[in-house]
Amino acid sequence: MSGPEENVEPAEMAPAAKAELDRAFETFYREHLRDVYSYAYYRVGNHHDAEDLTEQAFLQAYRHFDRARRESAGRPLRPWLIRIAHNLASNYYRDRSRRPQTSLENADPIATRHDTEDLVAGREELRQVMANLDALSDDRREALIMRFALGMDNREIARALGRSDGATKVLIHRAIKQLQDEMGGDDGDG
Repeated sequence: MSGPEENVEPAEMAPAAKAELDRAFETFYREHLRDVYSYAYYRVGNHHDAEDLTEQAFLQAYRHFDRARRESAGRPLRPWLIRIAHNLASNYYRDRSRRPQTSLENADPIATRHDTEDLVAGREELRQVMANLDALSDDRREALIMRFALGMDNREIARALGRSDGATKVLIHRAIKQLQDEMGGDDGDG
């Protein structure tokens, strides 16, 4: 088949094809849920909005999953999914000025028990990193989140951001340098 099959919504598929698509998407969802949520959380800074963005990203991905698999030619779909989350997060920031914000101080508590000093130091360090991430340009912030929070390699980041591998490598290098400068770590100790 050609042409019309590219625009077939999952609900309009034959039952066997939809069942296979649903099984494949369920596996895809389980493999990438943590990455999408982590990305969204680092972008928006609060649990509830990160959950909403994660849900929206997977709903959008589901609608286009069959076509994305066909067009991927065997390449991983994680950059495609992160790109969806990236676009949704960008829309969130555009609309952000119209909604009240929750600061990191009011974020949900960490679920596991830690030594109090470690917990306080960890929160302060996270608060400092998050504040300095906000000082970076969008593309630099995105690249660092993808690299260090999600563990994506440069090629995946390049695909997610729609850049060349070389431009992505330079972007990450400059973002790290700027973040170090912002945090006062330009003495070589990082």
